[in-house]
Amino acid sequence: MVDLNEISAHEIGRRLRLARESADIRQDEAAKIIGLSRPTLVSIEKGTRCARIDEIQRLAHQYQTSVNALLRREAVHTDLIPRFRKLQGTDGDTAQAVELLNNLVSAEVELENVLGIMRPKNYPPESGIANGNVSELAEQHAQEVRNWLGLGSGPIGDIFTLIEFDLSIRLYQRCLSNSKIAGLFTYDNAVGACIFLNANHPLERRVQSASHELGHFVGARHVPEVLVKNEQFKSREKRYADVFGRAFLMPRKSFQQIFRLITSGSDKLTRRHVILLAHQFHISREACVRRLEELALVKKGTWDWFEANGGISKNQAKEVLGDVANKPDSAKDDAKHPISHRMSLMVYEAWKRNLMSEGQLADLLNVRRVELRRLVDEIEFEESASSDLLKLTY
Repeated sequence: MVDLNEISAHEIGRRLRLARESADIRQDEAAKIIGLSRPTLVSIEKGTRCARIDEIQRLAHQYQTSVNALLRREAVHTDLIPRFRKLQGTDGDTAQAVELLNNLVSAEVELENVLGIMRPKNYPPESGIANGNVSELAEQHAQEVRNWLGLGSGPIGDIFTLIEFDLSIRLYQRCLSNSKIAGLFTYDNAVGACIFLNANHPLERRVQSASHELGHFVGARHVPEVLVKNEQFKSREKRYADVFGRAFLMPRKSFQQIFRLITSGSDKLTRRHVILLAHQFHISREACVRRLEELALVKKGTWDWFEANGGISKNQAKEVLGDVANKPDSAKDDAKHPISHRMSLMVYEAWKRNLMSEGQLADLLNVRRVELRRLVDEIEFEESASSDLLKLTY
């Protein structure tokens, strides 16, 4: 724990406020816990009155956090949970996903701070969607972002790498127990843009979810977003993100050209056409047909007809594509581990340099100390066989 004098009263107050809001406790309730009036607690949260250590201890206990977590110098205290809670219709499944995202962001940023890692940002300007037809805006903005990235109009081979490295957006793919939540997006001035994808979903669906969340980042990044499977009533922002997602992955010009090449000589759309076109653009078969409908290349209701007549199955795709139908999914494999590979490496470095203790790291990552110890031992054993020749030169 650091000395209270090492952190400003304003910063301590801000952290206490965020912890209280995350615990969903009102100011008057929190004030009673430490025997103060509500105006006094307001002064503490604003930083005009210094909090005493005994007050911080009692509040931390009530907020279900630790004094150490509140006062660590490198800790990043974001307000992701409160801002999502303000969304209408926030339920238990959403709360679980938001809490996981909040924990992942806080842990990653604190580890980066401890290790002195500077994360670059390469964000295109926010386009805005206040005025105009959302579908037309989404089509236009999707092509503008592709041009800004120098992508041209061809298919995108790996949207996850593009989001995380070309755009420097924090991307997390982890498993949720409930598959209703497909993805989350949030933007915070302290940590930047963050996207979460449910790794329980198939690869093609996650690709579409990622593109949808990217649309939210481009069009309305200061509004948090929860992407729910089969959502019926959609806001202007969600309708924009839906069209942006499809337009970004399937640009009008190239998509039309490849569709016409694949279907040349045919007088009707077949399952084989859809399978080949979807494979070409690395998307789901449903997203492919929805885009064809959107561009008036097939009649509205075409996907619903396929669904009512047996759908387009994985087995049918394998019959057409052979073994390439089974695409490798490294993100799903990584999500099976309690701690991601990148996070594991940062954890080991923080432990090896004595920057954080096992207990602090276990608390930060919400894992048992035995799991943390197993991870550290595993990486340490790998490093024990290394040579000076393997030392990095930068």
